[in-house]
Amino acid sequence: MSEGQASAQVRFFTVEEESAGQRVDNFLAARLKGVPRSHIYRILRRGEVRVNRGRIRPDYRLQVGDQVRVPPLRLAERPPAAAPGRALRRLLEEAVLYEDRDLLVVDKPAGLAVHGGSGVSLGLIEALRAARDEPGLELVHRLDRETSGCLLVARRRAALRHLQRELRERRVEKVYLALVEGSWPRGLEEVSAPLERILVGEGERRVRPSRAGKAALTRFRVRRRLPEATLVEAQLETGRTHQIRVHCRIAGCPILGDEKYGRAAVNRAWRERGLRRLFLHAARLAFELPGEGGRLEVESPLPADLREVLSP
Repeated sequence: MSEGQASAQVRFFTVEEESAGQRVDNFLAARLKGVPRSHIYRILRRGEVRVNRGRIRPDYRLQVGDQVRVPPLRLAERPPAAAPGRALRRLLEEAVLYEDRDLLVVDKPAGLAVHGGSGVSLGLIEALRAARDEPGLELVHRLDRETSGCLLVARRRAALRHLQRELRERRVEKVYLALVEGSWPRGLEEVSAPLERILVGEGERRVRPSRAGKAALTRFRVRRRLPEATLVEAQLETGRTHQIRVHCRIAGCPILGDEKYGRAAVNRAWRERGLRRLFLHAARLAFELPGEGGRLEVESPLPADLREVLSP
């Protein structure tokens, strides 16, 4: 990192009950203000961050009483954080599908990253914290930048732990709509293929089927057949990076508008028909609310730009 303001001392954090179950990378990001996530991942990969004197992975989940050791850091001088403009603030307020004291369900617009970093100065979570003056808001899960639809945001640490536990134990119903290339194979109702994350080119993140990967299962249902495409409903049984996109490709029907896993010539043809982005939308979330709140189901209607693509 470039020269700038220095934190020349080793720092130690003791994990309290309110942080139990949180990933160590998110724990550090909340406490090392001004440190880019890319640098946090770098010191984790190098083993410079220790938990109870041992090396851990970035996705390690902390336990009460864990001792987290952070090495000395040298930070570049950074400009003030970007603030959301009036249009983005209004967009986010109108995008709230559900709200209570514990959580928000936000209808994420396509093209807006869920958090800043990697060339993105302002993501949805940073903009939402600023717009609502709630610095404690935390993402429960993530959506790809070009994916629209239902996104869970926790307002309280206890709610975050509850919802992340529900996700880990596969009790959150997540249903997406995708328009895929060609005719979806009749009788194909699920794709089960382990997925492995890899880096290609200039650090671009991709996913590929691999026996060395993590188990992944997606259930599919045909909603509508078009002359050259199929609208399918995809229900995630696991939540791997790019899972639906890669499983659709495995089925021989890549999602239209997918620049990573689709066919360039097909995407160009559909761009001329008005499809300007990935046709993937998080249409429904259903889960148990914290405490005795019961089960909640929230739906997001298909955005206008995607509805137009389906018009005759």
